[in-house]
Amino acid sequence: MSTSFRPPNMALTTIGLSLATFMQVLDTTIANVSLPTIAGNLGVSVNQSTWVITSFAVSMAISLPLTGFLTRRFGEVKMFIWSTLLFSVASFLCGIAQSMGMLIVFRAIQGAVAGPMYPVTQALLISIYPPAKRGMALALLAMVTVVAPIAGPILGGWITDNYSWPWIFFINVPIGIFASMVVGNQMKGRNDVTQRPKIDYVGLITLIIGVGALQVVLDKGNDEDWFNSTFIVITSIVSAISIAVFLIWELTDKDPIVDLKLLRHRNFRYGTLALVLAYAAFFAIGLLLPQWLQRNLGYTSTWAGFAAAPIGILPVLLTVFVGKYAARFDLRMVASFSFVVMGVTCFMRSDFFLDIDYTHVALVQLLQGLGVALFFMPVTTILLSDLKPNEIAAGGGLATFLRTLGASFSASLTTFMWEHRAIVHHAQLTEHITVYDPATQATMGQLGDPQTAASLVNQMITQQGFQISFNEVFYMLGWVFVALIFVVWLARPPFTAKAAAASGGH
Repeated sequence: MSTSFRPPNMALTTIGLSLATFMQVLDTTIANVSLPTIAGNLGVSVNQSTWVITSFAVSMAISLPLTGFLTRRFGEVKMFIWSTLLFSVASFLCGIAQSMGMLIVFRAIQGAVAGPMYPVTQALLISIYPPAKRGMALALLAMVTVVAPIAGPILGGWITDNYSWPWIFFINVPIGIFASMVVGNQMKGRNDVTQRPKIDYVGLITLIIGVGALQVVLDKGNDEDWFNSTFIVITSIVSAISIAVFLIWELTDKDPIVDLKLLRHRNFRYGTLALVLAYAAFFAIGLLLPQWLQRNLGYTSTWAGFAAAPIGILPVLLTVFVGKYAARFDLRMVASFSFVVMGVTCFMRSDFFLDIDYTHVALVQLLQGLGVALFFMPVTTILLSDLKPNEIAAGGGLATFLRTLGASFSASLTTFMWEHRAIVHHAQLTEHITVYDPATQATMGQLGDPQTAASLVNQMITQQGFQISFNEVFYMLGWVFVALIFVVWLARPPFTAKAAAASGGH
């Protein structure tokens, strides 16, 4: 293990580590708005093109929990450099793909090498910063985690409209090479002690099958009409059996490929639970709001991106202050305040209506940014606080994996609830429309011929159904954030004791 290693240039090392993470997180969303263009260019349907997203998500979900095993085997610095370089190579291959099949394969490779990048970056930042400044490093990483998914769709749309879709992948190449060269040069004096742990083949195979199948179910469930689809039923059964075997095996094996015993640590257990649930709710907001703006209010994808973007302003402005001063308070108080702010903004959105203006939507997003700025750093510090130095990378990988899985569950559940409740409300609203009602007759008469009028009325009812459903989902999300206040108080101080050792650890 290195003893209090400090790179020659801390600022340059931090920039290199942060750039790589920004690039990796950006790629989880940058392709979303470009799917119709990609589908058109490669001659497939838009529905088939969603595998560009699914293949990346599946591979990343599988490789994330393997971070602990891989860093023990190769060392954290080598893992970072090789993951970043291979990510650049995979990005280049995505850009030159000539068919949808090739693009899906290269995106799967990109996702597989992307998995360890965030937790390894987290572990390296913790190891090079002294305990007093570690909050700053984690706050910076939190800012990157928040800003990159927001920037992704806006940047992706702009590049696709002004250049061509391969450039959304090509831009990663110089960034990845620069980041890996900088970190490799700055960290060359750090001695990582590696081990040769035996490969837990049963754990590895059941993880790949179980998590891979689960991710496919979550990504494709809404498109395939859930359990009315034989494909979804079979995939769900395969996933459930594989995950059950995986959990039993990993908890009883002497040298598991994923160390689930890390959950024995109280702060890691409850901190991770708070992270997973809060990020799932935060992800639901980021997914539902742009869809609502486009479907109900008629925004373009670019303007929907601009309306959502103010959420990133306060995290950028407050990063330095959160990193410097947050640790002076009880971090549970900071996290609780964050959950209150995010809960309040959800309750505010539960009163949104179809004629709401752009400014109102953007201001609520701006306010939520205050909650987001105070969320990631305290919760991450809490969950890492009672891990040993050599458990940081594995713990970071496991927490990020569960957070990613939580986001996938959230995406599927939120989309399903919004659409399902909209159908219910459409049916209820239609019950009040009858040709014998004078108000209905008057409205239909003003709208022109009976067929056009009926179509317009149905369209209005559909919009109102989706609006009421939108309000209901946000009301529920508000209470999720309120409940999380109680979860975070299950953690116990101190929140710096063992993690402080990490400054000289690894």
